[in-house]
Amino acid sequence: MPEIQMPKLSDTMTEGTLVAWKKKKGDKVSAGDVIAEIETDKATMEWESPEDGTLTEIYVEEGGKVDVGQRIAFIGEEGKAAPKEEKKAPEKKEKKEEPPKKEAKKPEEPKKEQAETEKPASAKAEEKETAPPQGKKDVEAGVSPAPESREETVAPERPTRPPLQKGDEARVKASPVARRIAAELGVDLGSVKGTGPEGRVTETDVRSAAKKKPVEAGVSPAPKQVQLPLQGGSRIQLSGMRKGIAERLVQSKAPVPHFYLNIDIDAGPLMEARAELKSAGEDSDTSKITVNDFVLKAAVMAAVKVPKVNASFDIDAIVQYADVDLGIAVAIEDGLLTPVIRAAQDKSLREISELAKDLANRARNKRMKPEEFQGGSFTVSNLGGMGIDSFSAIINPPQGFILAVGKINKMPVIDHCDQVIIGHRMSIWMSCDHRVIDGALGAIYLKELRHLLENPALLLV
Repeated sequence: MPEIQMPKLSDTMTEGTLVAWKKKKGDKVSAGDVIAEIETDKATMEWESPEDGTLTEIYVEEGGKVDVGQRIAFIGEEGKAAPKEEKKAPEKKEKKEEPPKKEAKKPEEPKKEQAETEKPASAKAEEKETAPPQGKKDVEAGVSPAPESREETVAPERPTRPPLQKGDEARVKASPVARRIAAELGVDLGSVKGTGPEGRVTETDVRSAAKKKPVEAGVSPAPKQVQLPLQGGSRIQLSGMRKGIAERLVQSKAPVPHFYLNIDIDAGPLMEARAELKSAGEDSDTSKITVNDFVLKAAVMAAVKVPKVNASFDIDAIVQYADVDLGIAVAIEDGLLTPVIRAAQDKSLREISELAKDLANRARNKRMKPEEFQGGSFTVSNLGGMGIDSFSAIINPPQGFILAVGKINKMPVIDHCDQVIIGHRMSIWMSCDHRVIDGALGAIYLKELRHLLENPALLLV
């Protein structure tokens, strides 16, 4: 298709920002050539040309925001112009033609009213009498002329509605006690059904209505957001990614019932295994395996042995996944990405290590494909390399949990002989969705994770 539209590069993307054009108008492009950089709610990615041709037209300048599905460029044959003006002309004509149509309708309405009603005094009476049957005809017939009759009757009725509502409130039959309590509790008497004689509202009716209010509302209205005044600083507009992160975290933290579990791992055997692999060859692949690679492999194997944690909550069911799709939190310049290693249970420690490094490198260099950072069974976030001892992370919905890994610290510990020695300890926090994982299930998973990390030889099998 020669018309290039804003692509949907993530499952939550609704609009994109065209960061930069890599090709100019008139340049020849081939399928697979990078023609633009597009910022989504999750990342800034390079967009490749879907076909061969010439970039004959650019509709969106650099920095422009466009909804998904709107055109951004046109690729056609050399020498052929893009149908830019042909498409825009009818749209402008339609917009220009609409106002005169509305203006023509307005003078016709009073003429019809004058023709139908000879005396102005009887007009109001006729409107009141004819209003109910017109409403019924609209519902029963469902014919196109119905909206015209509605426009004629609605216009004179609108200004009369507010006084009728005030009159209705004053005419509500209620006892003096009921009125006083309604004022105290902020209950609208007009919305309360009376159970007293002749429909009179009683004190009991008001109190029961006040109790129903919070149930019907569900959640108290959110406080109004006030723009903070600047005092010598600067106001930085949110990027598409930062805006997406903010929305996703609110979607996670607010409705997802988080609870947290924590364990400290004896990282001594892990450090020894890492040192042995490193000494095996400075230039070999084994020397590139890090402590984080061991953690990723152990997290996957533990999920295989405790499959109930490899699940998500879905409205009225729990979806248990057949594969362990491992998400890896990667910090980039303007936010966070979670590339996914698909079917990680079928991959060795070395394969996971290589894939993790490749995905992280391409995420930082904006070379990822949309399908590579969507989905995932659970995520591992490691801030140990940044000097963080321990932390708890927010679940990435619809995943069931996330692991937060801290750094390995040297500290005095008591060994099996009750002797104080210098040991290595690593803190791991598990944030769980309580709708999917209970405390006991999370504890079983962490017990298996501890066993694997404290016996790293099991991860090499």
